[in-house]
Amino acid sequence: MKSTLLVLASAVLAMAAPTPKLEARAPPNIPSTSSAKSLLSGLTVAAQGPQTGYSRDLFPHWITPSGTSCNTRETVLKRDGTNVVTDAACASTSGSWYSPFDGATWSAASDVDIDHMVPLSNAWKSGAANWSASKRQQFANDLTNPQLIAVTDDVNQAKGDKGPEAWKPPRTAYYCTYAKMWVKVKSVYGLTITSSEKSALTSMLNTC
Repeated sequence: MKSTLLVLASAVLAMAAPTPKLEARAPPNIPSTSSAKSLLSGLTVAAQGPQTGYSRDLFPHWITPSGTSCNTRETVLKRDGTNVVTDAACASTSGSWYSPFDGATWSAASDVDIDHMVPLSNAWKSGAANWSASKRQQFANDLTNPQLIAVTDDVNQAKGDKGPEAWKPPRTAYYCTYAKMWVKVKSVYGLTITSSEKSALTSMLNTC
């Protein structure tokens, strides 16, 4: 009788236990809060330059890095997903992706976009218009810094090329990490920020 009760009790506990939440696998090189605030203070504040001459084609992206067989998009999908299975062409055929921007989980790679943390157009207007083609390619495919992240496609499209002064992730709990990533990328590449952008980033870092 006692063993039966123990079995029943275990079953009840198992049913009551919360299902583990699928967490995002964070992009690399996200700074600490103190480091991010220091980096932010070191960024040059300036008005954005013109959009004149901009084209996404000037930032060659989803390249296949030397020594690898998978392109950048496929690499990020595998990095940010859980139990990702790929075919011979590196395309993800199954897996799970948790989008930290909105808290949604997806099981089809087609529902996921690879977001450029600092959008290509934003970069163009804050310094990249003067870069070489090779530097723009490096920026658009950066796997070393927190510039690329897998997120819900509709959310990424809503963001577009907006800075944090005009768009923030739907999940306020992600403001802190988002701001850290944005500041890190702008700092690494010496990009400028506007005064309203700096104000928004300061507020977001204050949620950390």
